[in-house]
Amino acid sequence: MDSPNPTATTPERRRRLPRPHWVLVALLLVLLINVLLGWYWSREPEPMAIVAQPEAVPGQVMTATLIRVADTLLSKPGGYLSNDILPHRLWLDNMPAWEFGVLVQVRDMARVLRRDMSRSQTQSREDPDLAVAEPQFNFDHKSWAIPATESEYRRGIHALERYLGRLSDPADDSARFYTRADNLNYWLGEVQNRLGSLSLRLSNSVGRAQLDVDLDASDGPGRTDKTPWLKIDDVFYEARGASWALLHLLQAAEIEFADVLRQKNAQVSMRQMVRELEATQEPMRSPLILNGSGFGVLANHSLVMANYISRANAQLIDLRLLLAQG
Repeated sequence: MDSPNPTATTPERRRRLPRPHWVLVALLLVLLINVLLGWYWSREPEPMAIVAQPEAVPGQVMTATLIRVADTLLSKPGGYLSNDILPHRLWLDNMPAWEFGVLVQVRDMARVLRRDMSRSQTQSREDPDLAVAEPQFNFDHKSWAIPATESEYRRGIHALERYLGRLSDPADDSARFYTRADNLNYWLGEVQNRLGSLSLRLSNSVGRAQLDVDLDASDGPGRTDKTPWLKIDDVFYEARGASWALLHLLQAAEIEFADVLRQKNAQVSMRQMVRELEATQEPMRSPLILNGSGFGVLANHSLVMANYISRANAQLIDLRLLLAQG
């Protein structure tokens, strides 16, 4: 009588064996879901309409716009992704870069609002709610727990909402907003520095030699600062996020400081600057951020973005000169 084959499988044993093809299907399904979620979460928010209500008081449009911009970081599809520790964070780096660009503009606006626009002079008392809001937005943007970044930024938004409530209440005169030319100029100085830095970083995608300002020109051609290949898309989307936030804040400033801009004959410069930033928000037709040479076959998206930002910065310089004139 033949001995039983130890390698033979019975129906019961076959049912207990793992089925690799089902495991593969499950992994592919999980990957597909992650890809679809990543595509949905990586969609940039559309530009918002900034309008003033007829009964709006000074500062209401600017503060409300800052709140909407900050809230978008937390409420857009996928929520806030910069502090996400899940595996899909490895390939969803474009949206965190976009978020950081927006966040820098929120921080700058919150600081100028607390330091300048809400105070009549340097010796006057700062607003208590703005004193809470500004440091909240400077919390670590990558903290995921104890405390989470979202909870800290939400506290900053709530503080801005309290300031806006007092500002809009006719019976409450404890909140102030001063639409003076110098206050607008202080903020535009911060914007000018940011745009100049972004323009240079975008231009570094081609690695042109830069003269070192600390050395004499006769000492040599300077150094070549080229953005690493894997960081080109991050710089591009950071610039997209910063331009998106600035577009709304400048539109709010155009409403708040309308009288100042009219008196200084600076309306055209402000309007042209807004138009240049609107061009930075055109839909991307390419699935990848291309890095072709300036006159090569392929496009260089970083140089296109740098062009719009540089033109906006040129208008900004003219605008600040007009505001500084008596």
